Amino acid sequence: QVQLVESGGGSVQPGGSLTLSCGASGVRLRSYCMGWFRQVPGREREGVASFDSDGSTDYADSVKGRFTISMDYAKNTLYLTMSSLKPEDTAMYDCAAATIYSSCALADFETLQWGQGTQVTVSS
Repeated sequence: QVQLVESGGGSVQPGGSLTLSCGASGVRLRSYCMGWFRQVPGREREGVASFDSDGSTDYADSVKGRFTISMDYAKNTLYLTMSSLKPEDTAMYDCAAATIYSSCALADFETLQWGQGTQVTVSS
């Protein structure tokens, strides 16, 4: 069973940076398509970035050029490095593992397992 634990969220001023981490137990993340998603209360969950087992990535247009998704295979950890943060990036961020049948494109991501989430707040 995949168990995911996020960390690294917090409060930051506009223009600042944060790096989120998603660790896993019981499985090797390199075997999965992995993704980061975010949700604001009252709005639909939004795909932010995905990382496929071949290293290919997909990003939401709203974060391209500012966010980078990466994987440290030795640490079995997924990262989301966020820079030039904006107030509209404020959300609960979750990492997710996709099912084996899922495309790794954000629009087609079928989630097998979610983490518990980590809050990111961008405000002055």
